[in-house]
Amino acid sequence: MSRISDTDPPNAARSNGAAHVAARDDSAGPAARAGRRRLLRWAGRHGKPVGGNQVRLLCGGRDFFPALIEAIDAAVLQVIIETYIYADDDVGRAVSDALIRAAARGVAVRLTVDGFGAGDMSAELMQRLRDAGVQLRVYRVMRGFRLARRHLRRLHRKLAVVDRRVAFVGGINIIDDYNHGPFEQEGLGARYDFAVEVRGPLVDRIALTAERLWWRLSLRAELHDVGLAGAAAGYPLVTDLPPRRDTEGGMRAALLLRDNLRNRRTIEREYLHALGAARDDVILANAYFLPGHKMRRALLACRKRGVRVRLLLQGRVEYRLQHFATHALYASLLDAGIEIYEYAQSFLHAKVGVVDESWATVGSSNMDPFSLLLAREANVCVYDPAFAAVLRTQLERAIAERSVRVMPEAHARRSAVHRVANWAAYMVLRLGVVIAGVTGRY
Repeated sequence: MSRISDTDPPNAARSNGAAHVAARDDSAGPAARAGRRRLLRWAGRHGKPVGGNQVRLLCGGRDFFPALIEAIDAAVLQVIIETYIYADDDVGRAVSDALIRAAARGVAVRLTVDGFGAGDMSAELMQRLRDAGVQLRVYRVMRGFRLARRHLRRLHRKLAVVDRRVAFVGGINIIDDYNHGPFEQEGLGARYDFAVEVRGPLVDRIALTAERLWWRLSLRAELHDVGLAGAAAGYPLVTDLPPRRDTEGGMRAALLLRDNLRNRRTIEREYLHALGAARDDVILANAYFLPGHKMRRALLACRKRGVRVRLLLQGRVEYRLQHFATHALYASLLDAGIEIYEYAQSFLHAKVGVVDESWATVGSSNMDPFSLLLAREANVCVYDPAFAAVLRTQLERAIAERSVRVMPEAHARRSAVHRVANWAAYMVLRLGVVIAGVTGRY
């Protein structure tokens, strides 16, 4: 497996399978330039609910990948995918095959992967995609590692949009649920994660989000071509596609972004608003849980108002430093009456929540400094009792059947060594936040 590079063969090395790209190059025209300017100016609408949507919960790769591949196979105009990890495993190859089939039909296909998360994407797989006419780009190619803010600002969101007809948002990377990489353990179950399939007016906003990132980073030279210099000109803008004006259902939903421009705190503020309005019950499932002061105060305030709060957190040691740092927060949460459950069947990767009967969120954002202070993230919030009930049922089943509750008495009996290790890990992570220059909420 060779690491991603931005020094691959030039555009001329592509096969004839991508020749159709050049045939529809109208990017130099005034209309295309105006469209790009609109995309770069487009901001401020994230987080505002829009009605008329149909939002379907997808539980793990068993639901997500068949739905994604079916949508790609039905594409007639355009497919856009953003992902943090793109593995060269059975799932990655199946998605790649679908993208290649779409490109062969003349569909404009754009794939953006993160330069760190997808750093081991094989050269062979990239070449297959390039040869088929898939436009593949890498967000912030890694050239060595330094604890610098730029290197830590990753593309962590997972989006897919097909023909402005259907969109997918969630926490699921392009990787097999049973591919646990260096953490392979015999008998380990499928990774626990969620995504949503969206149809209706919200799809436009998701499409514009993906398009805006594509062109903003292209123009700023912050996005690196993988042997496809100049090929972007051959693909129509999303704004060239007919806008959606029809509705698909009765659900109100919002797209929430976190970036380093206008949406630095959009996702965090939505969580704080939902927690502040909670009356009865809160369930949050989060893989990497290290919330800042405001989030912790909001959780404690829920308990003071008599709200039941349940946290479903990572039960297996995936990243040791983060795991120990999270445990440093347990005592104050448990003392307040917050219920903590650790997922035991496999690795938890979900970033979802339900508050009362009609607020739910599914997305890519963890409650940790990486997601809330540095990375590009995307969540969908759904304000619908039926959807909230479906997600709540899934979480309560996982809590009851596949998790272990952390009891306050047992946690209080931890050895001195464990206490010191937990707080040392927490302080090291806080120091990392300081060094990265993103202090304030931690």
